[in-house]
Amino acid sequence: MGKSKTKNQKKSRAQANHVAEETYGAVPHSFVFHRGQIGKNVGQLILDVRRVLEPYTAESLKIKKKNVLKDFVAIAGPLGVTHFMIFSKTPSSVNMRLARLPKGPTLHFRVQKYSLIKDVISSLKKHRMHDQQFTHHPLLILNNFGSDGMHVKLMATMFQNMFPSINVHRVSLNNIKRCVLLNYNPESQEIEFRHYSLKVVPVGMSRGVKKLMQERFPNMSKFDDISELAANLSESEAEQDGDHNITELPQVYSGRGNMASQQSAVRLTEIGPRMTLQLTKIQEGMGEGNILYHSIVSKTEEEIQEILDRKEAQLREKQERRKKQEHDVAQKKEKNDENKKKSLAGIKRKNAEAEEDSEVEDPGLQEDRAFAVESDDEVEYYRQAVGQEPDEGGCNMRFKLCQHAPVFVFVFVSSY
Repeated sequence: MGKSKTKNQKKSRAQANHVAEETYGAVPHSFVFHRGQIGKNVGQLILDVRRVLEPYTAESLKIKKKNVLKDFVAIAGPLGVTHFMIFSKTPSSVNMRLARLPKGPTLHFRVQKYSLIKDVISSLKKHRMHDQQFTHHPLLILNNFGSDGMHVKLMATMFQNMFPSINVHRVSLNNIKRCVLLNYNPESQEIEFRHYSLKVVPVGMSRGVKKLMQERFPNMSKFDDISELAANLSESEAEQDGDHNITELPQVYSGRGNMASQQSAVRLTEIGPRMTLQLTKIQEGMGEGNILYHSIVSKTEEEIQEILDRKEAQLREKQERRKKQEHDVAQKKEKNDENKKKSLAGIKRKNAEAEEDSEVEDPGLQEDRAFAVESDDEVEYYRQAVGQEPDEGGCNMRFKLCQHAPVFVFVFVSSY
């Protein structure tokens, strides 16, 4: 039985890991980084935004000066990254780009104002922020994004796709500890970015009973009976925030007294960072492409058509140059192959000729033999003409051609 149980445990663990990997890979992931020179405050703002997007963001992403945007795009595919949030700074403003991988679009924002987490927390008397809140993604709340305009709808879609979707029938309320609020102002065309911590407290009970539920016992030394405590702390003294934040819980929520089908109040505590964003333009692709929307520059249809025609002409020229380059490269390759074949053929021909020359008899040996035969004929002719033997003590001059050097070697033979 123990062995069978171990196998079942391994199988269940493997199945749970597989489901976790599929769930983790199905949610959107993001990179938050900067381009160019930024100051200390903007660098801290980037870290705070990464904190908001946890746990589905690269918390310790390292940036080098030599890195270009193509490097991040190349590594984003294998890691399943779907969005880029890029910060940059100019002498006059701080900018933010929100891009959808792999083919855009890219939304350009100007950061009008921002506050860091430390600035927001320092302004509060009491804050609620702990590490357990960042083990799950925040709840996204969009407000006033239903106004007319395709650019507003596109902004809402981009922000929605940055965060994992929530199934209201299967979600666990205990996993919702934070929320991100984006409020769009149609008049100023600005977006207010806020980050809150969630707390749920029960309502409909006195403060004394609530303390008893939360194990915070009040001082009852002056009371003779427990009923005096309930009478002293009336219902009116209970912490009421109004009807706007009171709801009926469908599930048991963490905290004393938060029971299912009971009314509880939802309280928000801002934990930062906060930003005021303004959309400047929407662009196709990753940093390049047509301008779909621009908040400052407006063009007529004729100007837009002229720009499109100019870009089409540039694309045609680029394609023609590429075709010409490919044709030139192919011709050069054919020429190199032909020269290589000719060179190999010449080498083979020279090797064959060298082998044939090695089989022919050495011409120097033939000349020596012919010279020896001619010498013998001269001696016999002298004998017949003079009737005497040739003088052995005379000086006979002979010469022969050296086989290994282009010079004549004279040999003098004398006898005494």
